[in-house]
Amino acid sequence: MKKLICATLAAAMALSLAACGSSDSTAAAGSTADSTTATAEGASAPIKLGGIGPTTGNTAQYGVAVQQGEELAVQEINEAAGYTVFELQFEDDESDPETALNAYNNLKDWGMQILLGTVTSNPSLTVGAEAANDNLFMLTPSASAEDVALTGDNIFQMCFTDPNQGKAAADYISEHQLGSQIGIIYDSSDAYSSGIYEAFVAEAEANGLTVVAQSSFTADNKSDLSTQVTQCQDAGADLVFLPIYYQEASQVLIAANRTGYAPTFFGCDGMDGILGVEGFDTSLADGLMMLCPFSAYGEDETTVTFVNNYKAAFNDEVPNQFAADAYDCVYAIYQCVQDGVITPDMTASEMCDALKGAFTTMTFSGTTGEGQTWDENGMISKEPKVYTIQDGAYVLAEGETA
Repeated sequence: MKKLICATLAAAMALSLAACGSSDSTAAAGSTADSTTATAEGASAPIKLGGIGPTTGNTAQYGVAVQQGEELAVQEINEAAGYTVFELQFEDDESDPETALNAYNNLKDWGMQILLGTVTSNPSLTVGAEAANDNLFMLTPSASAEDVALTGDNIFQMCFTDPNQGKAAADYISEHQLGSQIGIIYDSSDAYSSGIYEAFVAEAEANGLTVVAQSSFTADNKSDLSTQVTQCQDAGADLVFLPIYYQEASQVLIAANRTGYAPTFFGCDGMDGILGVEGFDTSLADGLMMLCPFSAYGEDETTVTFVNNYKAAFNDEVPNQFAADAYDCVYAIYQCVQDGVITPDMTASEMCDALKGAFTTMTFSGTTGEGQTWDENGMISKEPKVYTIQDGAYVLAEGETA
């Protein structure tokens, strides 16, 4: 598959990406990514891909990245093939379950055959239940709650599950002796944060790590996290684990800087994006460590090509791991097209049955890792990487290889 990805990307590099979609990162929901790609004479109708995620609201940066990653992959594949292999329609759900369900129904009316989404976990749980009832294949790029995949045998994840991230983080911290007194700051109202937190605490105890502070906040009480930082500082934590998103993490770093508190900060994939927080002094993130499957600063051919194409298509934006996972979602489906697993004339239910069998037996390599596989529950297995932020860039941490 690595050969497939590289060959397709290389072909795409020679083609103009001007029609890849709006360079405005808030492209309107419901837009299609193949509006200028003509179907070759005699080619069959395109496979209709639906996308759902927040393109407005507090989590819009995640949804826009996913939308753009999907659009780019569709554009590359269609141009390399010379006809419209995929048609994509993306709907805004504002990270709200009810809105996501409405978006799902709109896409069904449009004729969606495969769903790439949703982006966040709570909407995915709601939409996943409907997709399971409809026997429609759902591959989410970034909804990492374990319960999402367990909703039905047709629900698959491209991202790490929350428990896997918590366990891997605790193992890495223990193995590399990054801290002896551990503090934790997490969002108790968020399924992503709580899931990682619970797995981390269990694995930390198994590894003999001492957790000296566990401080939480909620979605309704996160405008000032200085109290949580002070609790970790007063407890003597020399490493603070942050299973939270980058917006809240930037507040933690600002609060720690005010008091001169300088432990090692360690986060997970939700941390990706912290260097792009508006008004944030990125020097405060120096030394921050995180588990993440993708870095735009990687030097391998697949990453370099993807990043260059993404920047060319979207006004020089640097892709984050949400965009990379979404991009990989499309290419994983394309692998099944090339292998003859699915054809456009299939019904959505027929495609679902075929893809369930394929995904539990196939191996896929893309921007977020080589040799990726899925288990019978739809959960992915791929190698996590640990990065340290240095001088405004991600650098592989000690012991990690590209």
